[in-house]
Amino acid sequence: MPLETRGKGRFAAGAAAVAALGLVIGCGSAGTGRTAGRTAVQRPAAGPTSTAPTTTVPASTAPATAAPASTAPASTAPISTAPGLPSGDGPAGFWYGSDSSEIATPGPAPYREPAVGGAYGGYIGMIGNWAAWQGCGGKIVWSATDSTNARTNYVSYHAGIGVGGYWFMAGPGVDPHYNGTVAEAYAWGEAQAARVLYDLPGEPTTVNYPVVFMDIELPGNAPGYTPVADNGWTSVYTSACSGQVKQSSIPASVNRADLNGFAAYLTSHSSYKAGVYSAPDIWASIFGTDPATANIPNTYEWTYNDLTSSLARHPDGWCLSGTSTCASFFGGQTSSSKYALMWQWSGGGGTYNGYGDFDQIDANRTP
Repeated sequence: MPLETRGKGRFAAGAAAVAALGLVIGCGSAGTGRTAGRTAVQRPAAGPTSTAPTTTVPASTAPATAAPASTAPASTAPISTAPGLPSGDGPAGFWYGSDSSEIATPGPAPYREPAVGGAYGGYIGMIGNWAAWQGCGGKIVWSATDSTNARTNYVSYHAGIGVGGYWFMAGPGVDPHYNGTVAEAYAWGEAQAARVLYDLPGEPTTVNYPVVFMDIELPGNAPGYTPVADNGWTSVYTSACSGQVKQSSIPASVNRADLNGFAAYLTSHSSYKAGVYSAPDIWASIFGTDPATANIPNTYEWTYNDLTSSLARHPDGWCLSGTSTCASFFGGQTSSSKYALMWQWSGGGGTYNGYGDFDQIDANRTP
């Protein structure tokens, strides 16, 4: 889920925590949403140390930005005894959903998936945007209507997964303290996770889904959502907001340390699980193909490949019914993995379907 020229749409982390992840979405469409209004958080002071994740990363100090007292998902199961609602999706346990900008889910309750039909099974919104956090401007895309409707279906009708969130992730290249080390990149990832935990309790609708996704992508549409076209994953900039390149490459190991720092901080300071929103080609361009930096065997995933601009055929499992178009995951994982959770099957990757971002969600695999 995020800020690419695709529809997420169009703009498109100690040792035990990261080892458990095996290393670890969203996704925002241009359009209606909250404008950024959050103040940039300065570099945190030294705090508790975190041990290195799978990729060897020196221990790094945790951000001083404290996570709020309540950092656990509000609930993991519907609390109502209202009758269940057929999903209209298949096989059992799969749900249609959406992310980012509003797609006007039809009502009254129980709410339906627009254009496709069936129950509205979940909403994933942008918790925050690194550019807004750093004071560079940029939108934070969240639909109050769709998130409220998803929560209503989840709580009152036992339909779907409720409400989830993603953080539009910054690579090491826009870290104001970039020095080319994995230790600094790890601390930069930690700082972003600390910001996520600070922001989560203030979301317009309660986030109950237990996975927080890092949206790792190359949006290509600066300056609409961020001041740079690669989010700092492939180039180093003179400052977070300058857009001026001072170095045109970043080692995959440094990028991976950023991801690892986020995941370790998130999972050691809350009950949330770490996930990633990305796609195979983007993933390889950032983390390379060496398993040491590219593979995430025990990390939750939300992919946006393959996708389509047509809504004529709908997903059944991980493929569009009656076609050979199927979800492609990344980081060494496939759709058969228990960590493969979601597929943005239309509205992302530069596709346009006239509505917005459509997702396929496997609730059977919810951790």
